[in-house]
Amino acid sequence: MSKTIFITGTSTGFGKLTAITLANAGHSVIAGMRNVNTKNAAVAQELNSIPNIEVVEIDITSDDSVKQAIEQVLTKYGKIDVLVNNAAVRGFGLLEGYTIEQFRNMFEVNVYGVLRTYQAVLPAMRKEKNGLIINITSGASGHTLPFMIPYFASKFVVESITEGAQGELIDFGIENVSIQPGVYPTEMNNGSKAGVHADKPEIVAEYGTAATERFNALGTALFGKMKQFDMNPQAIADGILELVNMPKGTRPLRMPLDAIAQGTDKEFIETRAAIKEKWLAKYTA
Repeated sequence: MSKTIFITGTSTGFGKLTAITLANAGHSVIAGMRNVNTKNAAVAQELNSIPNIEVVEIDITSDDSVKQAIEQVLTKYGKIDVLVNNAAVRGFGLLEGYTIEQFRNMFEVNVYGVLRTYQAVLPAMRKEKNGLIINITSGASGHTLPFMIPYFASKFVVESITEGAQGELIDFGIENVSIQPGVYPTEMNNGSKAGVHADKPEIVAEYGTAATERFNALGTALFGKMKQFDMNPQAIADGILELVNMPKGTRPLRMPLDAIAQGTDKEFIETRAAIKEKWLAKYTA
Protein backbone atom coordinates (compact mmCIF):
# COMPACT_ATOMS: atom_id res chain seq x y z
CA MET A 1 0.00 0.00 0.00
CA SER A 2 1.30 3.44 -0.93
CA LYS A 3 2.50 5.56 1.97
CA THR A 4 3.15 9.28 2.35
CA ILE A 5 6.82 9.65 3.26
CA PHE A 6 8.74 12.78 4.30
CA ILE A 7 12.54 12.63 3.90
CA THR A 8 15.00 15.30 5.03
CA GLY A 9 18.28 16.04 3.31
CA THR A 10 17.36 14.87 -0.19
CA SER A 11 19.66 17.08 -2.26
CA THR A 12 22.48 14.51 -2.18
CA GLY A 13 23.57 11.07 -1.01
CA PHE A 14 21.31 8.68 0.88
CA GLY A 15 18.43 11.15 0.90
CA LYS A 16 18.28 11.62 -2.84
CA LEU A 17 18.66 7.90 -3.54
CA THR A 18 15.97 7.09 -1.00
CA ALA A 19 13.52 9.58 -2.47
CA ILE A 20 13.93 8.09 -5.94
CA THR A 21 13.80 4.50 -4.69
CA LEU A 22 10.63 4.98 -2.65
CA ALA A 23 8.93 6.95 -5.41
CA ASN A 24 9.72 4.25 -7.96
CA ALA A 25 8.16 1.74 -5.56
CA GLY A 26 4.89 3.71 -5.72
CA HIS A 27 5.06 5.70 -2.51
CA SER A 28 4.24 9.41 -2.31
CA VAL A 29 7.54 11.07 -1.41
CA ILE A 30 8.02 14.55 -0.02
CA ALA A 31 11.67 15.38 -0.59
CA GLY A 32 12.79 17.98 1.93
CA MET A 33 15.83 20.15 1.30
CA ARG A 34 17.16 23.68 1.75
CA ASN A 35 17.63 26.31 -0.94
CA VAL A 36 15.23 24.83 -3.48
CA ASN A 37 15.23 28.05 -5.51
CA THR A 38 18.94 28.80 -5.30
CA LYS A 39 21.82 26.42 -4.54
CA ASN A 40 19.72 23.26 -4.90
CA ALA A 41 17.43 24.47 -7.68
CA ALA A 42 18.77 21.96 -10.22
CA VAL A 43 18.37 18.89 -8.01
CA ALA A 44 14.97 20.15 -6.83
CA GLN A 45 13.84 20.37 -10.45
CA GLU A 46 15.28 16.92 -11.15
CA LEU A 47 13.40 15.31 -8.27
CA ASN A 48 10.19 17.21 -8.97
CA SER A 49 10.19 15.77 -12.49
CA ILE A 50 10.01 12.21 -11.10
CA PRO A 51 6.49 10.81 -10.61
CA ASN A 52 5.43 10.55 -6.94
CA ILE A 53 7.99 13.11 -5.70
CA GLU A 54 7.28 16.62 -4.45
CA VAL A 55 10.16 18.79 -3.26
CA VAL A 56 9.51 20.92 -0.19
CA GLU A 57 11.74 23.59 1.32
CA ILE A 58 12.88 22.77 4.85
CA ASP A 59 15.75 23.96 7.00
CA ILE A 60 15.95 21.58 9.95
CA THR A 61 17.93 24.15 11.98
CA SER A 62 14.89 26.43 12.01
CA ASP A 63 11.84 25.84 14.20
CA ASP A 64 9.62 27.88 11.88
CA SER A 65 10.86 26.19 8.71
CA VAL A 66 10.25 22.68 10.06
CA LYS A 67 6.82 23.58 11.39
CA GLN A 68 5.82 25.24 8.12
CA ALA A 69 7.06 22.35 5.96
CA ILE A 70 5.25 19.69 7.99
CA GLU A 71 2.03 21.74 8.14
CA GLN A 72 2.20 22.26 4.36
CA VAL A 73 2.47 18.52 3.78
CA LEU A 74 -0.27 17.63 6.26
CA THR A 75 -2.61 20.16 4.68
CA LYS A 76 -2.08 18.69 1.23
CA TYR A 77 -1.74 14.97 1.97
CA GLY A 78 -3.71 14.68 5.22
CA LYS A 79 -1.07 12.61 6.98
CA ILE A 80 2.57 11.57 7.07
CA ASP A 81 2.97 7.82 7.38
CA VAL A 82 6.76 7.76 7.47
CA LEU A 83 9.41 10.30 8.48
CA VAL A 84 13.00 9.65 7.43
CA ASN A 85 15.51 11.79 9.32
CA ASN A 86 18.46 11.70 6.94
CA ALA A 87 19.86 15.26 6.91
CA ALA A 88 23.14 15.52 8.81
CA VAL A 89 26.64 16.94 8.78
CA ARG A 90 29.93 15.19 9.53
CA GLY A 91 33.20 16.55 10.83
CA PHE A 92 36.76 15.53 11.58
CA GLY A 93 39.40 16.76 14.00
CA LEU A 94 40.66 16.71 17.56
CA LEU A 95 38.06 17.25 20.27
CA GLU A 96 40.16 20.04 21.76
CA GLY A 97 40.43 21.59 18.32
CA TYR A 98 36.68 22.18 18.15
CA THR A 99 35.19 25.40 19.42
CA ILE A 100 32.02 25.18 21.49
CA GLU A 101 30.25 26.96 18.65
CA GLN A 102 31.31 24.29 16.17
CA PHE A 103 30.18 21.55 18.53
CA ARG A 104 26.87 23.39 18.86
CA ASN A 105 26.55 23.66 15.06
CA MET A 106 27.01 19.91 14.73
CA PHE A 107 24.27 19.23 17.27
CA GLU A 108 22.00 21.89 15.75
CA VAL A 109 21.71 19.78 12.61
CA ASN A 110 22.23 16.22 13.77
CA VAL A 111 20.35 16.33 17.09
CA TYR A 112 18.04 19.34 17.31
CA GLY A 113 17.04 18.91 13.68
CA VAL A 114 15.77 15.44 14.53
CA LEU A 115 13.96 16.71 17.62
CA ARG A 116 12.27 19.44 15.55
CA THR A 117 10.88 16.94 13.04
CA TYR A 118 9.71 14.61 15.82
CA GLN A 119 7.80 17.39 17.52
CA ALA A 120 6.30 18.53 14.22
CA VAL A 121 5.01 15.14 13.03
CA LEU A 122 4.07 13.42 16.28
CA PRO A 123 0.73 15.19 16.91
CA ALA A 124 -0.57 14.04 13.50
CA MET A 125 0.88 10.53 13.88
CA ARG A 126 -0.61 10.18 17.35
CA LYS A 127 -3.98 11.27 15.99
CA GLU A 128 -3.77 8.58 13.32
CA LYS A 129 -2.39 6.09 15.87
CA ASN A 130 0.09 5.09 13.22
CA GLY A 131 3.51 6.08 11.99
CA LEU A 132 7.10 5.09 11.33
CA ILE A 133 10.14 7.24 12.05
CA ILE A 134 13.46 6.13 10.57
CA ASN A 135 16.60 7.83 11.82
CA ILE A 136 19.89 7.51 9.94
CA THR A 137 22.64 7.26 12.53
CA SER A 138 26.04 5.59 12.11
CA GLY A 139 27.69 2.20 12.20
CA ALA A 140 29.64 3.49 15.19
CA SER A 141 26.62 4.91 17.02
CA GLY A 142 27.06 2.56 19.95
CA HIS A 143 30.67 3.59 20.56
CA THR A 144 33.07 6.21 19.26
CA LEU A 145 36.39 6.74 17.50
CA PRO A 146 39.06 9.41 17.87
CA PHE A 147 39.02 12.45 15.59
CA MET A 148 35.22 12.27 15.08
CA ILE A 149 33.96 12.68 18.65
CA PRO A 150 31.38 15.46 18.04
CA TYR A 151 29.87 13.59 15.08
CA PHE A 152 29.62 10.23 16.85
CA ALA A 153 28.33 11.92 20.00
CA SER A 154 25.52 13.52 18.02
CA LYS A 155 24.60 10.23 16.37
CA PHE A 156 24.60 8.42 19.70
CA VAL A 157 22.10 11.00 20.97
CA VAL A 158 19.85 10.14 18.03
CA GLU A 159 20.19 6.46 18.93
CA SER A 160 19.01 7.34 22.44
CA ILE A 161 16.07 9.31 21.04
CA THR A 162 15.09 6.38 18.83
CA GLU A 163 15.25 3.82 21.61
CA GLY A 164 13.50 5.95 24.21
CA ALA A 165 10.77 7.13 21.85
CA GLN A 166 10.00 3.55 20.89
CA GLY A 167 8.84 2.92 24.44
CA GLU A 168 6.99 6.23 24.80
CA LEU A 169 5.07 5.96 21.53
CA ILE A 170 4.07 2.30 21.67
CA ASP A 171 0.48 3.09 22.72
CA PHE A 172 0.05 5.25 19.60
CA GLY A 173 1.25 2.64 17.12
CA ILE A 174 4.29 4.71 16.14
CA GLU A 175 7.45 2.72 15.46
CA ASN A 176 11.02 4.02 15.61
CA VAL A 177 14.01 2.51 13.82
CA SER A 178 17.61 3.60 13.47
CA ILE A 179 19.54 2.60 10.36
CA GLN A 180 23.25 2.31 11.10
CA PRO A 181 25.28 2.76 7.90
CA GLY A 182 28.94 2.01 7.51
CA VAL A 183 31.31 4.03 5.34
CA TYR A 184 29.77 4.74 1.93
CA PRO A 185 31.03 6.85 -1.01
CA THR A 186 28.54 9.70 -0.67
CA GLU A 187 29.07 13.44 -0.84
CA MET A 188 29.45 13.48 2.94
CA ASN A 189 32.55 11.30 2.68
CA ASN A 190 34.15 12.37 -0.59
CA GLY A 191 34.70 15.96 0.52
CA SER A 192 32.22 17.61 -1.84
CA LYS A 193 29.79 18.37 0.99
CA ALA A 194 30.78 20.85 3.67
CA GLY A 195 31.24 19.53 7.18
CA VAL A 196 31.92 20.91 10.64
CA HIS A 197 35.62 20.40 11.21
CA ALA A 198 37.98 21.35 14.04
CA ASP A 199 39.61 24.69 13.24
CA LYS A 200 42.10 25.50 15.99
CA PRO A 201 45.40 25.03 14.14
CA GLU A 202 47.42 26.04 17.19
CA ILE A 203 45.90 23.15 19.16
CA VAL A 204 46.50 20.70 16.33
CA ALA A 205 50.14 21.79 16.22
CA GLU A 206 50.55 21.07 19.92
CA TYR A 207 49.43 17.46 19.43
CA GLY A 208 52.27 17.00 16.96
CA THR A 209 52.70 14.65 14.04
CA ALA A 210 51.74 11.50 15.96
CA ALA A 211 48.07 12.50 16.14
CA THR A 212 48.07 13.45 12.46
CA GLU A 213 49.57 10.10 11.56
CA ARG A 214 46.93 8.22 13.59
CA PHE A 215 44.18 10.26 11.97
CA ASN A 216 45.53 9.54 8.49
CA ALA A 217 45.95 5.84 9.28
CA LEU A 218 42.36 5.59 10.50
CA GLY A 219 41.05 7.37 7.41
CA THR A 220 43.11 5.18 5.11
CA ALA A 221 41.80 2.04 6.79
CA LEU A 222 38.15 3.11 6.66
CA PHE A 223 38.17 4.32 3.09
CA GLY A 224 40.28 1.35 2.02
CA LYS A 225 37.64 -1.00 3.41
CA MET A 226 34.93 1.00 1.63
CA LYS A 227 36.62 0.24 -1.68
CA GLN A 228 37.40 -3.34 -0.76
CA PHE A 229 33.77 -4.11 0.05
CA ASP A 230 32.46 -2.01 -2.86
CA MET A 231 30.06 -0.16 -0.58
CA ASN A 232 27.05 1.01 -2.62
CA PRO A 233 24.87 3.80 -1.11
CA GLN A 234 21.85 2.22 -2.78
CA ALA A 235 21.95 -0.35 0.04
CA ILE A 236 20.69 2.32 2.44
CA ALA A 237 17.82 3.34 0.17
CA ASP A 238 16.90 -0.32 -0.30
CA GLY A 239 17.03 -0.86 3.47
CA ILE A 240 14.65 2.04 4.05
CA LEU A 241 12.27 0.65 1.44
CA GLU A 242 12.42 -2.72 3.18
CA LEU A 243 11.54 -1.11 6.51
CA VAL A 244 8.67 0.87 4.99
CA ASN A 245 7.21 -2.30 3.46
CA MET A 246 7.58 -4.46 6.58
CA PRO A 247 4.35 -5.33 8.40
CA LYS A 248 3.77 -3.27 11.51
CA GLY A 249 5.19 -4.92 14.59
CA THR A 250 7.96 -6.75 12.75
CA ARG A 251 10.43 -3.89 12.35
CA PRO A 252 13.67 -3.99 14.34
CA LEU A 253 14.71 -1.15 16.63
CA ARG A 254 18.10 -1.00 14.93
CA MET A 255 19.03 -2.01 11.39
CA PRO A 256 22.79 -2.15 10.68
CA LEU A 257 23.75 -1.91 7.00
CA ASP A 258 27.50 -2.23 6.98
CA ALA A 259 29.12 -5.07 5.04
CA ILE A 260 32.53 -4.03 6.37
CA ALA A 261 31.49 -4.95 9.92
CA GLN A 262 30.98 -8.55 8.77
CA GLY A 263 28.24 -9.17 11.33
CA THR A 264 29.98 -7.67 14.36
CA ASP A 265 27.53 -4.74 14.30
CA LYS A 266 24.60 -7.12 14.66
CA GLU A 267 26.45 -8.94 17.42
CA PHE A 268 27.02 -5.63 19.22
CA ILE A 269 23.34 -4.67 18.96
CA GLU A 270 22.12 -8.04 20.23
CA THR A 271 24.59 -8.08 23.13
CA ARG A 272 23.64 -4.56 24.13
CA ALA A 273 19.93 -5.44 24.03
CA ALA A 274 20.49 -8.51 26.19
CA ILE A 275 22.45 -6.52 28.78
CA LYS A 276 19.74 -3.86 28.85
CA GLU A 277 17.02 -6.47 29.49
CA LYS A 278 19.10 -7.94 32.31
CA TRP A 279 19.63 -4.47 33.80
CA LEU A 280 15.91 -3.62 33.56
CA ALA A 281 14.98 -6.91 35.16
CA LYS A 282 17.11 -6.10 38.19
CA TYR A 283 15.62 -2.62 38.56
CA THR A 284 11.98 -3.44 37.89
CA ALA A 285 11.61 -6.85 39.52
